[in-house]
Amino acid sequence: MSEAEDFARLMRELKERGGLSYGVLARRLHTSTSTLHRYCNGEALPAEFAVVDRFARACGACPAEAVDLHRAWLLADARRRAGAAEPAPAPAPVPVEPEPERTVVVGPVGTVGRTTDTGPTGVESGARPSWYRRRAAVVAAAGLTAGAVAVALLAVTGPDRGTPHAGAGTRGSGGSASAAATPSEQGAAPGATPTDPATGTAQPSAPSAGSATEPASGSAPPPVAGRAPAMPLKAAVRSHVWAAGCDHAYLAERGPGSVPPPPVQADAPAWATAQRAVHAGSQIVEVTLHGTGGGAVVLEGLEVRVGARRTPPAWNVYQMSQGCGGGLTPAVFAVNLDAPRPLARPVAGNDAGNRLPAPAFPMRVSADEPVVLRVEAVTTGCDCDWSLDLRWASPAGSGTLRVDDGGRPLRTSAATGRPVYGYALEQGRWVR
Repeated sequence: MSEAEDFARLMRELKERGGLSYGVLARRLHTSTSTLHRYCNGEALPAEFAVVDRFARACGACPAEAVDLHRAWLLADARRRAGAAEPAPAPAPVPVEPEPERTVVVGPVGTVGRTTDTGPTGVESGARPSWYRRRAAVVAAAGLTAGAVAVALLAVTGPDRGTPHAGAGTRGSGGSASAAATPSEQGAAPGATPTDPATGTAQPSAPSAGSATEPASGSAPPPVAGRAPAMPLKAAVRSHVWAAGCDHAYLAERGPGSVPPPPVQADAPAWATAQRAVHAGSQIVEVTLHGTGGGAVVLEGLEVRVGARRTPPAWNVYQMSQGCGGGLTPAVFAVNLDAPRPLARPVAGNDAGNRLPAPAFPMRVSADEPVVLRVEAVTTGCDCDWSLDLRWASPAGSGTLRVDDGGRPLRTSAATGRPVYGYALEQGRWVR
């Protein structure tokens, strides 16, 4: 039995014992009934642990059962990532004379990142039980053998509300945040910003002309001529984020008879690429940032750039879910792409009646204190190409990080007055 099948079996057992229907569980998980069916049948795997956590609590799992479910998800997720990153087969070797036999002893290798009580997005609803805080021990107990992928869990913290001090420094380079944060979102076009193959995060680009100045007294020596200063930030971008993990719509030219069923959120980038679909009406972008050095970096502000406005195409709208509300409304930066000069405006969130404060700059980020920025852009009148510029400063310099879709602009199109289709699971087809 594969890791994914074992995880699905545990989900089915908990569901049957809990006695809840797929519809009730789907509402509690903030997902769709069809997506939950696919989880329990082993056809799909949740992209985030928050879904697994809510499922275990909704089914009344005891701490030991919750730990078993979490361990099964970790192994299945590691196997999925290993499969997505599997390299192409090497060419057949050229025969050579045999050499004396050698013995190489390889010791165990594996590290586990530290965790906190926050979820993957930095804002997670509900208090976490004690077993949730022991997930580092879960990975160690999973007993990953040689050849398996080591899993590191990164705990995302919120912005520091204080105003950190940034010392004087030189002007640094700009960079571009690639949307290749996960294996399912890779495949940028030629010319896209290069990414680190080990982390999937963006690498710095060369500074623009005139961006560097003379260093202040007592500061570090200037960089070698022709070499860009090191970027103190790494960014992972998710450009296909669905509200509550299931509520989203795409605009596609193809008719309903030639469009496959809606995917789960983790498979949305590949699905949208295959259908040549664009985000319909709104788009949520999440940027996870962490420092690359020992010091802190201050995030100073976020600017919106609209590169092009076109007439929205007369395509069909495909809803990814037939309704899936949730009690969590994350705090975001809201962007109106129809405004002459769009701004990223902070908006407070809500977690089951508890107000979540709106995000505010400046924010402090370091290697140990990551920050997640969530931006929700909407349009009712244009087919827009857009991107974000994140201004940062550190004791060694300052600059701007470009947030886009793997070197290409983000794209969101209005869908007012277009035919709207939803997927009827019982009929196995799209219906208007």
